[in-house]
Amino acid sequence: MSPQQSFADLGVSGSVVHALARRGIHAPFAIQNLVIEDVLDGTDVLAKSPTGSGKTLAFGVPLVEVIEPEDAAPAALVLAPTRELVRQIHDDLETLAAARGLRIATVYGGVGLDKQAKLAARAHILVATPGRLEDLLARRAFSLSAVDVLVLDEADRMLDMGFKPAVDRIVRQCPENRQTLFFSATLDGEAGKVARAYTVDPVRHEHVPAKQRTSDIEHRFVAVERDERLDALVDHLSTDDRDLALVFVRTKRGADRLVKRLGTQGVKAVAMHGDKTQGQRERALANFTAGKAPTLVATDVAARGIDVDGISHVIQFDPPVDSDTYTHRVGRTGRAGRTGIGVTFVGGEHRKDMVKIAEQLKLKRELDGALNG
Repeated sequence: MSPQQSFADLGVSGSVVHALARRGIHAPFAIQNLVIEDVLDGTDVLAKSPTGSGKTLAFGVPLVEVIEPEDAAPAALVLAPTRELVRQIHDDLETLAAARGLRIATVYGGVGLDKQAKLAARAHILVATPGRLEDLLARRAFSLSAVDVLVLDEADRMLDMGFKPAVDRIVRQCPENRQTLFFSATLDGEAGKVARAYTVDPVRHEHVPAKQRTSDIEHRFVAVERDERLDALVDHLSTDDRDLALVFVRTKRGADRLVKRLGTQGVKAVAMHGDKTQGQRERALANFTAGKAPTLVATDVAARGIDVDGISHVIQFDPPVDSDTYTHRVGRTGRAGRTGIGVTFVGGEHRKDMVKIAEQLKLKRELDGALNG
């Protein structure tokens, strides 16, 4: 398939093409080229694609095409692991849905149940986290009996976060003859088993940007011991080439503590983690996006779904636990053809684990240069 195809060439209607163009989106990314026609054809799809590759529109564009305004609500259900990702998906699809006269609503924790229930019951497209969706279904606020299309986004992370029992229960409430779209950073192991269980004769697509590691993102490793990390972080946040910086830590308490410590060094930073209220999370993200607090300190779970332009640096203050976590973290920069820098602090106690991760990601040369330089 030619990468020069337009959205119209893929079968997208004029109203949606115009809605995309008004947002400055004129040509499909690779994953969209791969997936859109199959979704329009009604086929189940398994798609492996990394963060930042344009996967939301890969399922979102054809989703708004196959749902009709006269369809019973909700006609489509999108499940995602975190409220931030739910909100991002909603924001990405809202204008496209409106172009076809469709209503879209969100369901996630931290906000009032009654208003969510009323909007969800009327929505053609429902974007939800599993836990809050189950709460509303238990209250009989609406049913999933009319769902024609089920989308599981970042399905591997939903499994990692322990949502499989809830997702299983939700899927059982959807019609068996639905269309299912399964998007994940991996289709191996448990994610692959679940994907096969939820789909029927799916088409499988895999998009791995060949140039992302070498040209879009510069990978840096810094040998630094625990008690020296704050000074190293302040140094990296003080460089002239940095715009917004996303800093990853392991724990919620660690995020709050690091923000306070950065404040004593004159660095404006905000924290995002699961113990924050929805309002606090939204304010933190708004201040970060606007550059009022150009450093966001986050845990892995809280950072899911963050899609912010201008993140020049991702700094792993606490190192990742595995190669998938590394990829998800660093993938928050260098997105959709932009350039970015990923920095990982490596202490003595983490060297052995980081060597394994670097070998898996073919970054051993960069790591060796930092550790042996």
